[in-house]
Amino acid sequence: MSMPFMDIDRPSIQLGLLKEIVKGHGFPVQTLHANLDFAARIGADHYRALAAHRGPMLGEWLFSIEAFGDAAPDRDADLLDEFADDLCQLGGSPAEVRHRLLRTRDDDIPAYLDQLVAGFGWAGARVVGFTSTFQQNTASFALARRLKSRWPEIVTVFGGANFDGEMGVELVRAVDCIDLAVIGEGDTALPHLLVSLAAGADPGAVPGVARRTGGRVVATPAAPPGMPLDDLPTPDYAEYFARAEVLGVLPIAGHRKVWIPFESARGCWWGAKHHCTFCGLNGTTMQFRAKSAPRVLDELAEQARRCRSFRFEAVDNILDMGYLTTLFPALVASRADYEIFYEAKANLSRTQLGLLARSGVNRLQPGIESLSSHVLRLMRKGVRAAQNVNLLRWAQYYGIRVEWNLLWGFPGETAHDYAEQAAAIPHLTHLTPPSGAGRIWIERFSPLYTEPDAFPARTRAPERSYRYVYPDGVDLDRVAYFFEYDLEGALPDTAYDGLRRAVDGWSWAWRADRPPVLRYWSAPGFLQIYDGRREGQEGTYSFDGVLADIYLACTDRPTTARAVSERLDREIAVEAVREVFEEFQRRGLMFLDGTLALALALPAVAGR
Repeated sequence: MSMPFMDIDRPSIQLGLLKEIVKGHGFPVQTLHANLDFAARIGADHYRALAAHRGPMLGEWLFSIEAFGDAAPDRDADLLDEFADDLCQLGGSPAEVRHRLLRTRDDDIPAYLDQLVAGFGWAGARVVGFTSTFQQNTASFALARRLKSRWPEIVTVFGGANFDGEMGVELVRAVDCIDLAVIGEGDTALPHLLVSLAAGADPGAVPGVARRTGGRVVATPAAPPGMPLDDLPTPDYAEYFARAEVLGVLPIAGHRKVWIPFESARGCWWGAKHHCTFCGLNGTTMQFRAKSAPRVLDELAEQARRCRSFRFEAVDNILDMGYLTTLFPALVASRADYEIFYEAKANLSRTQLGLLARSGVNRLQPGIESLSSHVLRLMRKGVRAAQNVNLLRWAQYYGIRVEWNLLWGFPGETAHDYAEQAAAIPHLTHLTPPSGAGRIWIERFSPLYTEPDAFPARTRAPERSYRYVYPDGVDLDRVAYFFEYDLEGALPDTAYDGLRRAVDGWSWAWRADRPPVLRYWSAPGFLQIYDGRREGQEGTYSFDGVLADIYLACTDRPTTARAVSERLDREIAVEAVREVFEEFQRRGLMFLDGTLALALALPAVAGR
């Protein structure tokens, strides 16, 4: 079962995978993407706006009354007043937003839940499972509460990222409609739990299961990851498409444009060595595992045939670098017409990005997060600013859409770090701008949360909208994923004003009919650069001889003055190369990062 507010434009890989695993153990199983029913009721656009909203726990608040009844803390809708400014992002005046959200909470949600209870064959179900990630808790509780009230013999099992660690234990303790919870990965725990229930055995003996017993909650430790990912079945998404098309959420068509989730790896190989300070995505399981390249190739081909879509979205937290010599060359050789999304580390080279593009990777989330090498070190990112800029350059050249953000608020940063980024941005406007920029959130499982001695805070508390969602009997410190904080030594918010303005200008420049450009043509000993980054200030630079050679030596990757001098057979001294770098930077044609220099213009001739 997948409840609101999961994205409606793709099936749930959790449901698709667990269905096949459970079926493989001999149990009859159906999946229900119940988020689709809610979108059909309130309108897909309204649903998408609610699902995408960042800020207060709006999705959880909407279902809180139905989840907790008289114990719900905010029947008077005080959340809508406290967060009125944030909620205006939903469109309309504060009064219009308030009216629309109250109608959704008080009218649409009860009717939706009634329809779900009446419209599905619950009487024949012995176990109903809910997967919950981000804002899916209260919607899941609301339906489970109604099901348990009408069919008390049903056993409810919860799992997913929202039940990892102590969050799951506390939710089992505090929420009556939860019978059992799987803590951690469900690939082996869930089928073993079902076997135990079918045999009438004690489910608490299954590793990774939490239950109430004797007035307290007992959770058995999860088994360490053991199953090779190649042994997992291919997820089954048929019920998603059938329901989405019947409800009119997706058009009925022979060729679908839905992004199909697939998993080629779990965990994070970088995080296992150097956990990025702000990242909490892997929860309690950081260990990196990957499928073999032939297994991934077979799965993509099988899903293309099954789902009638050629778009694939990897749910991996990080790209397996081994795929650069196995999977992606094989995808190129297959001549398949796939479009693929991956998350990756930002240290990819021009050659590697070209290979990704030829293999079908046309969307990339490389975790850039800053254009300051000092801030990146504070983040434990393992890359430099020049590498981030270089990835933006070559991804754009090869037609890969980059999804990235700028973050700030890290202990140890300086105002100078942000003044430098603001000064650099006008020279980067020909590259894809960030999707957003803002202060970091403290997430459970991130080092900012788990290492308080390393990152001391004056205050830290669950994000304040949680108190409008959960009753007094729920320990918010144990169920919250997002936390508000005041870190010691933090910069004042005004320190980021210049960077905010620069990012706004960058974004506006890309809304123009003709986005900014900076491109070059070269011949032996000659270089021309066309600068079209600022409307009304377009122009062309021409460089001959050693100046052209120096610039071209910095186009493929960030490099040093010493390396350039040696490449040119010491025709020009190292110090003279540095002076040329500085002049190119002054004209906005080069990005300098300590000893590293990077040419900013892109080749005018495509496809090389």
